[in-house]
Amino acid sequence: MISDSQLYTLAIFLGSAAMLLIVLYHFLEVNSEDHAPAQKPKAVPGRVKS
Repeated sequence: MISDSQLYTLAIFLGSAAMLLIVLYHFLEVNSEDHAPAQKPKAVPGRVKS
């Protein structure tokens, strides 16, 4: 049978691991290439803007 102190240690460990994985996921999601700001199209040489 699992003791109260083992259960407490397991809960703290799993909760901490879950929080670290959530932070890692959000860090990777924010820095992914899909969310890079769109660049403005460059002007074509020889065309006059009106």
